[in-house]
Amino acid sequence: MLWGTPGGNVVATRTDGQAMPESDSYDLIVLGAGAAGLAAACVAAAEGMRVLLAEKTDKIGGTTAWSGGMVWAPVNGKMAAVGRTDTPEAARTYLAHTVPGTEGAASRTAFLDHAAEAVDYLEAHTQLRLRPVATYPDYYPDQPGATAGGRVLEPCPFDASALGADFAMLRPPLPEFTLFGGMMIGRADIVHFRRVGRSIASTWRVAKLIGAYALQRLNASRGTTLYLGNALAGWLLLSARKLGVEIATNTAALALTGNAGGVDGVVLRGPNGERRVRARRGVVLATGGFSHDKALRQLHLSPHAGLVSAVAPGNTGDGARMALSLGASIGVGQEGGAFWVPASRFTRADGSAAVFPHTVTDRSKPGVIAVDGTGRRFTNEARSYHEFVLAMLRNSNTQASPAWLICDRTFLWRYGLGRIKPFTVRVRGYLKDGYLHSAATPQALAARIGVDPAALADTIAGYNVGARQGRDDAFGRGGDIYQRHLGDGAHQPNPCVAPIEQPPFYAVAVYPADLGTSNGLVTDAEARVLGADGGPIKGLYSCGNDMHSVMNGAYPGPGITLGPALTFGYLAARHAASTVE
Repeated sequence: MLWGTPGGNVVATRTDGQAMPESDSYDLIVLGAGAAGLAAACVAAAEGMRVLLAEKTDKIGGTTAWSGGMVWAPVNGKMAAVGRTDTPEAARTYLAHTVPGTEGAASRTAFLDHAAEAVDYLEAHTQLRLRPVATYPDYYPDQPGATAGGRVLEPCPFDASALGADFAMLRPPLPEFTLFGGMMIGRADIVHFRRVGRSIASTWRVAKLIGAYALQRLNASRGTTLYLGNALAGWLLLSARKLGVEIATNTAALALTGNAGGVDGVVLRGPNGERRVRARRGVVLATGGFSHDKALRQLHLSPHAGLVSAVAPGNTGDGARMALSLGASIGVGQEGGAFWVPASRFTRADGSAAVFPHTVTDRSKPGVIAVDGTGRRFTNEARSYHEFVLAMLRNSNTQASPAWLICDRTFLWRYGLGRIKPFTVRVRGYLKDGYLHSAATPQALAARIGVDPAALADTIAGYNVGARQGRDDAFGRGGDIYQRHLGDGAHQPNPCVAPIEQPPFYAVAVYPADLGTSNGLVTDAEARVLGADGGPIKGLYSCGNDMHSVMNGAYPGPGITLGPALTFGYLAARHAASTVE
């Protein structure tokens, strides 16, 4: 029986483009090649299964490859190396105070019980290497059980030359987050780039990095030293290859197959047509959620969310629709149904539409504020990107129009704004294409962006009164260690607050956008998709953003999407490996 597809001949393809024999079958078929799908495929292969990883786009890595690559893993074994401690009780307490509702409670417990175990397994059986981030506070650092660092892991830098020809298959990072047409920068080196010309050590460090990049470009289309989410995806892709995972790109899943007892395969469409392929132990849905599906967004996300998304283009709800046809359901989470980020929009030189996610690069730095359509501030700009957008969704003056990030000449030069990098000498192109707006006075800037001139001038003047002494009297910017961590530590007395007073003044529009859907398929603690009767659908698993978030829509800390993605990819594969055919 086929679900969700018409009948007919079905042809699947191998990565070499040859037709797959009709008798071909696998132990496990994984749909989607982001962090969750790659982890599930790697674990399944390490457990001795024959695995097919099918990715409908031409690139491996999904949104993971564009992300910061943070992995939130409470009580992980690496914390002691950076002087941090954690306990299961502390992690449970923290989530109890930051995650609303009871939806997904069993899966949340499974995540806390197995996150560290999943990290240890992946490092023991794959090429993946993670390291603890000593200082990166949880997003609500004043809540009981919060930590200042160590819970979050980041991928070690990855030398992509190890991938050989497969490097071309790895999704590149967003170009706006690279330098010189393809150079990635590690978090620790950002400070050195800011100190070029002012510090001999930093200038030398940057010179060496640029020299190494130049050498890499002699043999590669971009830099081969990868950081952040691109490194995470690179490590996992290398692991999949070494473990013998068969990878098919440009291969879309059309329907699940099986009988009344559950799922036994999938209909795939590749370059050579369509074919039904058997999965002896099951199918893992890791297609990335439904961020780019208008109908599912309208059904399951906040009515004020709009359609702007910062996720990879392949995340169109394929996994959700196939599972729904079998009686599965999408969970009803809170906080709007997605992981939110303010985003600016623009068109690249090649004509492609682009979205810049304003995560941690600018909003916490001293000398920028956000105003709504009335020209007034509406939130603490230095809080997490998720909280920033929740404030937008609650504010009637940003539900039908954008919010505006406002700064002056000093801020734009020192920190950049959105896609505009720090120390940009010429901003004329950004002004010409409408991304950036500029004027000599706050009143003139307000007229350009369509807000009340008197209100914007009054807002900036009122903010500046306290800002000159490092205070934010309206919203308390810089009031906790998370905000201060993302500010500018060299700026005192408050790393998040400085006046806005050096003309010209600038503005960039930001919209509510998502980093992935948090409402997803309802599963049990072993990542099995639940059917209409509340029991698991045999042979069907879900992880990543296809799975209903264990955080139930909340965003308690850095890496709370990738931590569960790796964990439930691991749990799904281990459970499939334990089943009897």
